[in-house]
Amino acid sequence: MPDHPSTGLYRGDIPRLLAAFERSGLDTPCFVLDQTLFRRNGEILKRVQDETGAKILLAQKAFSCFGLYPLLRDYLVGTAASGLHEARLGHEEFGGEVHVFSPAFKPAEMIEVLKIADHLVFNSLSQWQRYRDEVLAAGSRVSAGLRINPEYSEAVAEIYDPCAPGSRFGVLASLLDGADLTGLEGLHFHTLCEQGASALGGTLRAVMEKFDSQLRTMKWLNFGGGHLITSPGYDVELLISLIREVQARYPHLQIYLEPGEAIAVGTGVLLGTVIDLVENGMPIAVLDLSATTHMPDVLEMPYRPVVEGAGEAIEKAHTYRLGGPTCLAGDVIGDYSFDEPLQIGDRLLFHDMSHYTIVKTTTFNGVPLPSIAILGEDGEIGNVRQFGYEDYRMRLG
Repeated sequence: MPDHPSTGLYRGDIPRLLAAFERSGLDTPCFVLDQTLFRRNGEILKRVQDETGAKILLAQKAFSCFGLYPLLRDYLVGTAASGLHEARLGHEEFGGEVHVFSPAFKPAEMIEVLKIADHLVFNSLSQWQRYRDEVLAAGSRVSAGLRINPEYSEAVAEIYDPCAPGSRFGVLASLLDGADLTGLEGLHFHTLCEQGASALGGTLRAVMEKFDSQLRTMKWLNFGGGHLITSPGYDVELLISLIREVQARYPHLQIYLEPGEAIAVGTGVLLGTVIDLVENGMPIAVLDLSATTHMPDVLEMPYRPVVEGAGEAIEKAHTYRLGGPTCLAGDVIGDYSFDEPLQIGDRLLFHDMSHYTIVKTTTFNGVPLPSIAILGEDGEIGNVRQFGYEDYRMRLG
């Protein structure tokens, strides 16, 4: 099986989604999340848990639309947070277990985190030593762990590689020799980014080789995120086998995984509208969608989103550069071709936009945030969140 499974496209019925959107009376830009497909992903994740006893958390850094948390509670044991605010969201809206990691906690944050965290993962020995007494005073309700750096990664872009040389993430095995780990109950690693089970296998071999003595004294091990468990081509059987292999070697360990993308991959789209057509050496379509404010990974990674019905430049009869409504000259999504000429008012559908995209949107230039709508299992759109001027204004005063 491929080690880098395709993230796939939106897997729902597009005519059904578009018809529901038009009935709703909503305007673009708008994210539409398909409830049925979140349930599909949940069933796959539940199967992994049922067959291994591992526990799977929602990594909120990838998906935090809490309108779908009631559905996801059927399949996941809780949430993973990257700081206090994500932890509060998980605690207040999801429930279940709350696992919190941060590269470094401030003292005021620690006071609040200790009120809601079930697992608290420190990024360094110095952070653990700084807060150890406070954590231990919280009693058995809070289980403390340490993020480790196995110094192993496979074909990950450096910007997304937590194990790159000079990384600020995780404690090296060499720094644990002779360290006092009293009070710590678990280890956490995170090395993957949109990768398959074989990459996890390589990481696990490095972890078991370098941290074997520490693992034998711990209560839990968290495999982190980056596992594309629900994507086409992902080898779920290998994942189950790897979990069982670790359990056979360390039968006392509770295994956790905290994927983000796997919860939301293939579940939603971003709808936009052509608002103008201009010419400058080639046809240019200006959309109410922006790369920089609505799809920042297009510029940061970079990557090319899939547009329904469109091909590569010159692949089809009519090629357009798709650009956004901001003042940034580089606010360009890419060059796409279409069978028919675009017209002002045409809808464009961008695939696979549930994970990471929604949590990264900004209000740069005062460009409105896209609405968030949920396509229910009854085929109708509900649970709509819309944004306006006050959402822009409130963060600037």
